Amino acid sequence: MFEAAAITAVDKPGLYAELTQQAAGLLHGEKNLVANAANFAALVFHALPDINWCGFYFLDGGELVVGPFQGKPACIRIALGRGVCGIAAATRATQVVEDVAAHPNHVYCDSASRSEIVVPLIRADGTLLGVWDVDSPSLARFDDADRAGMEALCAVFMRAHA
Repeated sequence: MFEAAAITAVDKPGLYAELTQQAAGLLHGEKNLVANAANFAALVFHALPDINWCGFYFLDGGELVVGPFQGKPACIRIALGRGVCGIAAATRATQVVEDVAAHPNHVYCDSASRSEIVVPLIRADGTLLGVWDVDSPSLARFDDADRAGMEALCAVFMRAHA
């Protein structure tokens, strides 16, 4: 049985390095997408400070559909190109939004969210699986260290589904 260890790092790169190692251990040997997504979201939600939602949106036809997450109930469907998640999916580029209220295309699922980071999940064959979305109730919560850390975490998730 997997048991998450307390994060001892004192900076973001160290925090993400420890969290990435834990995620790799948690997902090791399991191939079920839903099981891994649920456990991954729970691990991140309880490890990262100052976040109020994290989870997956998986591509289903021409839209993103909510998958396993931690936090308040979420938007169920998001069109490609709409909102931060839809833009990340359409551009296949990580989106870091310091102030969601200033983002012209933001989709409000939780009015408490003030900043957001979304990482596209690209399979080895180049197709889009979906996106990993994390929200915070604080302005400018996410920076380049978070971008690098979240992308490393998502790479661990995607390796489990190669």
